[in-house]
Amino acid sequence: MKAVRLNELGGPEKLHVEDIPKPKPAAGEILVNVKRAAFNRRDVFITQGLYPGIELPKTLGSDGMGTVAELGEGVSGPKAGTRVVIDPTMNWGDDERVWQRNGGVLGMPREGTFAEFITVPAANVHPAPEHLSDDEAAAIPLAGVTAYRACFSRGELTKDDVVLVTGVGGGVQSFVLLYAKACGAKAIVTSGSEEKLARAKSMGADVCINYKTSENWSKEAREAAGGGGPSLIVDSVGGDTLGKAVDIARYAARVVVYGGTNGDAKIRPFSIFWKQLDIRGTSMGSPEDFRHMLRLFGKHKLHPAVDEIFPMNEAAKAAERLAGHDQFGKVILAIT
Repeated sequence: MKAVRLNELGGPEKLHVEDIPKPKPAAGEILVNVKRAAFNRRDVFITQGLYPGIELPKTLGSDGMGTVAELGEGVSGPKAGTRVVIDPTMNWGDDERVWQRNGGVLGMPREGTFAEFITVPAANVHPAPEHLSDDEAAAIPLAGVTAYRACFSRGELTKDDVVLVTGVGGGVQSFVLLYAKACGAKAIVTSGSEEKLARAKSMGADVCINYKTSENWSKEAREAAGGGGPSLIVDSVGGDTLGKAVDIARYAARVVVYGGTNGDAKIRPFSIFWKQLDIRGTSMGSPEDFRHMLRLFGKHKLHPAVDEIFPMNEAAKAAERLAGHDQFGKVILAIT
């Protein structure tokens, strides 16, 4: 079979299509014929050597959808030919509150979805939402479940919230906006790109703020939120952005953090204790989160944001698209 392989570090240009042996499903596993896959920031980080526990050579990719090709011993379904999506989180563990330390993700250290076939535990294979195209279904898994856990399991998002989505446009934050509007909440988004803000507006964002042109984006966001500021903040930027977001949160707000693109944040303790804020960390999503996320897509007929679709032999170009921070939503790889 053909697969996108990383044999050495050095950036996206090191990704190449190669012929490798087609895997066989072990007991309890399903062999999936991958149709579409999607890039995440972690794939780019891995090519650059900026990710822990890198093992090479490796097939990257955490997101994937396709059809069931073969069932391993002891697996009763879904039947061959079923259209499915793959939950990329491995070994969550018994504690719903936190991912166990020896858990993993498809694409590192386990072989990933950038291949014509992949074997995964049967519990990680789910019927794809019927209303989604192949490209849309492939866009969901990693970013979708990360955003679901940030919004609902950790953020306790409701229709009464005013949600601040910092740095909209990335894969996860586009899902945060999607979920906020699906449940009827008010959404305030920020970006340094007018193009991304326009796309966010088309997805239902109520207030769009360009932090590059605004005289004081955080003050503008607090005033737009009313009621003393946003009641839920979802952030992956860190740095000065997170510090300002904490300062403008309303009393008893929740601040959910799943990344730190801009590094460490300087946060005033006064803003936390005086307003009795809840600052909550989150990462990935549990099997229960994944199941609930798929139900949400089905119930509301949601469509994720898809940025651009690349053929398999242009995987390096697709990764460079993501590395440039210009995309809105998910970058898709057409496998077959």
